[in-house]
Formats: sequence, structure tokens, C-alpha cells
Amino acid sequence: MAEEDLTRTRAGATGPASHRASGTPARHRSTLPVPARVRAALRWLARFQQRHRFVLAGFAAFACLAVLVSYLAVQPDPPGEGGARPDGLPAGIGRPSAFPGAELRHPATGPASPGLQPRQRPPSPTPSGSATSGPPVRPTLTVEQRDVPAQVDLTASGSRDWIHWGLRGGDSTVRKRDGSGELVDAGGRGVRGGWDANQETVSWRDGAPVRSADGTATGVYTCGAGSGFTLAVAGAGEARTVRLYAGVWMARGRLEVRLGELSRTLRLEDPHTLRSAEFTVRFQAPKGTRVVLNWVVEEVFTGECGSVSLQALTLR
Repeated sequence: MAEEDLTRTRAGATGPASHRASGTPARHRSTLPVPARVRAALRWLARFQQRHRFVLAGFAAFACLAVLVSYLAVQPDPPGEGGARPDGLPAGIGRPSAFPGAELRHPATGPASPGLQPRQRPPSPTPSGSATSGPPVRPTLTVEQRDVPAQVDLTASGSRDWIHWGLRGGDSTVRKRDGSGELVDAGGRGVRGGWDANQETVSWRDGAPVRSADGTATGVYTCGAGSGFTLAVAGAGEARTVRLYAGVWMARGRLEVRLGELSRTLRLEDPHTLRSAEFTVRFQAPKGTRVVLNWVVEEVFTGECGSVSLQALTLR
């Protein structure tokens, strides 16, 4: 007993005291036995941690590969000769981000029509109510003079319109029934009188208010220098032919024809008796314009009634 007590006393004096003197804390290990199930669970957990590290490493490598592929996909194609790409686009230009082939479709075009080549489209229809205008009409004007035929057929000469004066006096006028209305009697200077001594006769079959006449020699006249008649023809943009049947009595008459800045002048004279003529006016005038004919007494050769006369005017 004494030795055992002495041994415990030494052990108690040297063990803890020596640890405290060295400054190293004492360690205590459990001496309890570890069950087999716990050891198995710990081994499985260690293996799971190792596999988990492999999975994470594989996922990270896959993500890096995907980023690399995406980066290479958006890079421009290598330029060909002269800095151009094989598809014809300049170097450095990427393809548009759209559905395949979207860059080949123009947003303003509809579906292709049958029978057309690729990239061809039918012509756009003309908007409703609009009309294409032709080139502007260039005014033209010519005037000729010749003798009046012995008989004049107003129906044949004036297929579009005609006027006859003097059938029933100085204020009498007969026009073509259903004519175009392009001929205008614009008046004139002097008093009009009717007469029936023309050398030539006229006839018609489509008149109003007198339906027909067969070889009348009537007409109208006005006396004195400066007196006369003013007539007009409306322009329609197409070529027209006008014939004026007129005369003089012991006077000189002047016919002046005007179309805008164009002007033509002809004269007819007889100092002793009467004389007639057929004046032919050919013109082309824009729609809305007029050809104006002034037939006036320029000079008289008698004090009794030097005059100009008027029988008919036709248009075709």
C-alpha cells in the first residue's frame, strides 16, 4: 500500500505539473470503441466528397467549352482576297441575327408571283383615281388660203362642229346638231347685216334649229374700216383643222390668227367688186387654250360700204 500510494503521489506530482510547466495542454483521446456502421458511413462520405469534386470539375470544364464555342461562332469569317469574305460581304461584318434566310427577304415585298424569276416582283398597281399624264402639248399653227369651191358641204367639212350665219337675217345662226361646241362666235366690231348674194353656196343635213339646207347663198357682213368678226376655237390637246368661208366687198380684209405667242396673218382684197376665200387653219393647242380668229376690214375702196362678209366656219 505504501508503495502504491507513493507511486500515485509521484504520478500526480510529475504528470500534470510537468504539462503545466511546458505550457502544452493535455490531450484526451476517447478510448471508446467505434462501431462498424459508423466507420462504413465515414468511408462512404469520404468517397462521395471525392466524386462530388470530380462532377464539379467536369461541369466547369463543360461550361468553359460552351463559352469557347459561342465565342468562335460569332467571330467573322476569315477574309478572302482583297479583304472580302467568301460570301461577298466586307471583312469584319457578322451575319444578321434572324431566322435562316431572313436577310434575303425584303420587308416591303409580298409573295412572289408565278412566272417571275427569283427576286422579281410584279409592278406596283397604279393608285386608284390617279392617271399618268403624257408629255406637254407643243402648240403648232399654220394658215392657208385658197378659192372657195362652188358648193360647200358643211356636214362633211365640219365632222366635229360647224356654224352658218345669215340664213334668216343678220342675227340668224345655225349650228351643227350635237356638235362638240368647240367653235365660238365671240362677236366683233360693227353692225351685222344679212345678205344673199354670195357667189358660192353651202348646204348641210345635220343642223339646228334648221335641220337641212340645200345650196343657200346667204351670209352676214359689216361695213367700215376696223369693223369685223371675232371667232374662237377651243384647244383640246389634239390636232384640229378649221375652215373659214369669208369674203370682201370693195375692201381689203385682214385675217389674223393667234395661238398664245404664235400668230399668222393673211389678206384678201378686191377694190372693184366682191371676192371669197377658204382659209384653212391647222393647229394643236393644249386643253383650256383658244385659237382666236379676227376677220376685219383693213381698208375700204368705196364710200358706200366697203365690208367683210362671213358665211360659215367648220371644225374637224
